[in-house]
Amino acid sequence: MPEHAAAPTPETQQESTTAPPSAATRRTGLLVTFVLGGLTATPPLAMDMYLPSLPEVTRSLHASAAAVQLTLTACLLGMALGQLVVGPMSDRWGRRRPLLTGLAVYLVATALCAVAPNVETLVALRLVQGLAGAAGIVIARAVVRDLYDGVAMARFFSTLMLISGVAPIVAPLIGGQILRVTDWRGVFVVLTVVGAALAVLVWLRLPETLPPAGRHGGGVGQALRAMRGLLADLPFTGYMLAGGFAFAALFAYISASPFVIQEIYGASPQTFSLLFGLNSVGLVIAGQINGKVLVGRVSLDKVLGTGLAVIVLAATALLLMASGALGEVGLAPIAAALFVLMSAMGITLPNAQTLALLRTRHAAGSASALLGTSSFLVGATASPLVGVAGEETAVPMAVVQLGGALVAVACFVGMCRPWTTRDTARAGSEGDES
Repeated sequence: MPEHAAAPTPETQQESTTAPPSAATRRTGLLVTFVLGGLTATPPLAMDMYLPSLPEVTRSLHASAAAVQLTLTACLLGMALGQLVVGPMSDRWGRRRPLLTGLAVYLVATALCAVAPNVETLVALRLVQGLAGAAGIVIARAVVRDLYDGVAMARFFSTLMLISGVAPIVAPLIGGQILRVTDWRGVFVVLTVVGAALAVLVWLRLPETLPPAGRHGGGVGQALRAMRGLLADLPFTGYMLAGGFAFAALFAYISASPFVIQEIYGASPQTFSLLFGLNSVGLVIAGQINGKVLVGRVSLDKVLGTGLAVIVLAATALLLMASGALGEVGLAPIAAALFVLMSAMGITLPNAQTLALLRTRHAAGSASALLGTSSFLVGATASPLVGVAGEETAVPMAVVQLGGALVAVACFVGMCRPWTTRDTARAGSEGDES
């Protein structure tokens, strides 16, 4: 059964910040930062570089918009399920072996996507791509838990937000430019090359961060027991669900915005790419404000609550504009609301992950798998929902975003009970002593 750390208080967060880093952190910190940034950038690269080409894929493969959006859902579903397998594997065999195996399969699947003859094959290959790509996502988070704790972990996640945030900024821009010289298949060729470069970098530069003494045997049974123990911790589950449903609002934007911006508001693929990049800039800036200014000065729970509140407000504004309640609006107000919503993700997602991971000292791979799987499963559900009313309205996107944000707030308030964090911490400390 995994041990659960007491919920962080401002005092314990400050102690984590001032505590001397471990030898592994001092020795590998810079390299780990860049390599983990590349691994966490894999999902936005696989998703966002492909986004400007969604309308073209629809025409090229003679498929409906809903069917093409399933290629996003399949990739996301694969990433969700893959994490449940890879996370416990990394707790048992270390981080490097499962990671390198996953990257190898990811490369093969991505290359085959470039030659997919129909949308059904593309959906299947994207599922495999997601299953294999899950290794980078879940292990990157587990490595962070291996090396960091407390406020230091929150700040490191914000640093990763900066590095991985470059991917959604440049990916749609690259995707839009690729479409100038080739078709959507060329996007997957570029993704294959980028994935190969990352695999080489991991092979050469990423050290093992989980020593043999910290690994767990016992196979599937012990992994399931570890996950059951984590889910029994109500605040851990609350933070997990709050982050997962906030991610649903993010993925509703990712899945629907190519059609909303290009088909409804008539923007070109290049204009869409520019707007998508600007939104990612907002996410990166908010993430850096979180890591450099807020963390260590304001409790993580307060920052997370503020981020969720901003998402609710932005999603409400989008719904009012999309439904016509505010009259006829153009692209600019819609883009502004999306910018605010995306920026709020920069302070919401890293703090939700940090607060959840602080609840466990062991089985970081299993905890990371649960965090990732819940987020990606909820996001995979959001993708088809945003297309149920066709391509002529942005209302489904706004409804899914607002619904996800409201559920996230309910989980945060009802399960995490942030106003009792200090008392919970004392109770947890007393329990450990006894």
